[in-house]
Amino acid sequence: MKNTPHAYFSQTLLDWYQRHKRALPWRETTNPYLIWLSEVILQQTRVNQGLPYYLRFAENYPTVRDLAAAPEDEVLRLWQGLGYYSRARNMHHTAKQIVQEYDGVFPDRYEELLKLRGVGSYTAAAIASFAFREQVAVLDGNVFRVLARVFGISDDIAAPASRKVFQQLANELIPADAPDTFNQAVMEFGAIQCTPVMPDCLFCPLQQSCFAFTHGLVQELPVKSKAKAARPRFFHYIVFEYGGQYYLRKRMSGDIWEGLYDFYLHESDSKTLEPHALLHELNEAGIAVQEAQLQLPHKDYKHVLSHQKITARFYLIRLDSRLREEVLQEARLALYTPDKIEALPKPILINSYLKDEKILVNL
Repeated sequence: MKNTPHAYFSQTLLDWYQRHKRALPWRETTNPYLIWLSEVILQQTRVNQGLPYYLRFAENYPTVRDLAAAPEDEVLRLWQGLGYYSRARNMHHTAKQIVQEYDGVFPDRYEELLKLRGVGSYTAAAIASFAFREQVAVLDGNVFRVLARVFGISDDIAAPASRKVFQQLANELIPADAPDTFNQAVMEFGAIQCTPVMPDCLFCPLQQSCFAFTHGLVQELPVKSKAKAARPRFFHYIVFEYGGQYYLRKRMSGDIWEGLYDFYLHESDSKTLEPHALLHELNEAGIAVQEAQLQLPHKDYKHVLSHQKITARFYLIRLDSRLREEVLQEARLALYTPDKIEALPKPILINSYLKDEKILVNL
């Protein structure tokens, strides 16, 4: 490796990685399925949170054929708590695609991997380099941060046009003889050394060659424009209980939590909902309920997504008889025992309510 600034950067990172890398199971394999599984789980998820999910998925679905054959509800239930459920649905779809179109064998080139659903440039580069040692650089939040600080790049990393700037530099840095190790090294460096808020600059091996450190710009780089503020949403859930069983529905496409199960929902533009207004709506929907049957909520449940801030309240109604069939069809409701509810995939907010009310004894 020639003694150039780029070569110095790459070799320094490789040396640092050998001393400081964390022992993680997906780093001990070249199996593209397991590498892909880890990358999907770790998108927008910290390692310590994602590791238990990776181990559970690898145990329950040791091959891509096993994952492809699994029911969607089962996959979503195993994913429960990780958020961004479209990742799980795309992962399940892609497993089927690999079985049907590639006979269960992962593509071994970056360009071919990009044809898989839910596999973008970062994931394709990770699989191609880690499993097949293709010389293609990964670009994630950690890499953006390291490159911006060390090389003094002030382009807004939230702007799509900036990606070309960073990708070109990353491609120049990645060594042909160690593309897999280099990609792991630069991501690990950003995760535990060059961190977002309090980077360990004092013991950084790149300190003297780091533009941000030498110019006092560590906290200013990388440049990232602020995302739009999360919009508030107010969910008023009606929990219909009959004979120790509960009515739930499967959420459809076109909104958050697609494929997960929740209760009858009234969404409003206010956190408060008058009982008489709720009872009137239910009666209009053909559900005759008396005020004495209604148990008002005693707490708010909050759940923050990347673009939405959910506040939910739960109103329990103990029914004297089953809901009529036409009501069930219109509201897409079905009656479930607590054991059946336990096996259903649910938003973490619904799970929290079920736990608090001790509806599910296994939680």
